[in-house]
Amino acid sequence: MSPDSSACAAPQRGLTPAVRMGLSISVATGLYGISFGALAVASGLHVWQAMALSALMFTGGSQFAFIGVIAGGGTGAAALGAASLLGLRNAVYGMQMNRLLGLQGWRRWLGAQMTIDESAATAIAQLDAAEQRRGFWTAGLGVYLLWSGFTLLGAWLGDALGDPRQWGLDGAAVAAFLGLLWPRLQQREPVALAVLCGVVTALAVPLLPPGLPILLAAVVGTIWGWWRSRAATADADCVQEAA
Repeated sequence: MSPDSSACAAPQRGLTPAVRMGLSISVATGLYGISFGALAVASGLHVWQAMALSALMFTGGSQFAFIGVIAGGGTGAAALGAASLLGLRNAVYGMQMNRLLGLQGWRRWLGAQMTIDESAATAIAQLDAAEQRRGFWTAGLGVYLLWSGFTLLGAWLGDALGDPRQWGLDGAAVAAFLGLLWPRLQQREPVALAVLCGVVTALAVPLLPPGLPILLAAVVGTIWGWWRSRAATADADCVQEAA
C-alpha cells in the first residue's frame, strides 16, 4: 500500500467539516424553537399542541405559517392549507436527497422526516458522499432534537413571558429567514426577486386573509423561475443552432 493510499484510508479524527457545519446549523436553528413555542401558546395552542407541531410537522416555516393564520383569526383548514403549501418544498428536497443519499429501509422513512432546509443544504454543500450523509443526519437529527426541546421551553415560558411580542420574539422568525436569505443575495437577480416578492406580500396583506399573502409571493417566485428556465433553454437552443 502506498503512503498516499494509506493516508486516504485513515479514519478522520475529530469532527469532520460536515459534522461541524451540521452542529452549528442545529444550534442556530434550534434556538428559534423558543420563539415558536412562545408564539404558539400566545396564539391559543396548548403546550402539547405546540410540541406535536414541532415533532410531526417539523418544518419551521410551515409551523410559523400555521400559528400565524390561527393568531390572525383564520380557520384550522386555512392554517393547515398554508402550512402544507409551504411544506411542499420539502417534497422536492426529498426527491433530491433520495437520489443523493440512496437511503433504504427504515433509514428512508426516518430520512423523509429529517428532510428540511437545513439538512438538505448541509448535505448538498458537501462534495464527498460520506460527508453528504454525515451532514444530512447531523443537521437533521440535531435540528429535530434542539427544535423540539426549545419549543417545549418556549411554550412553558410563554405564560410567564406574557405577550411574546413585547420581548421581540415575534420578529425572531423573520430574522431567521433573513439570515438564511441574506448570503444568497449576491447577484442582481436574487435581489430583484426578493424585492418583488416582498412588495407583492406587502400589498396583499391588507387585501387577503392571513396566510395567503406569503403563498402569493411563492407563486410569483415560481412563475419567475419558470420564465427564467424557459429563457435559459431558448438561449441554449440559439447557441446550438449558431454552432
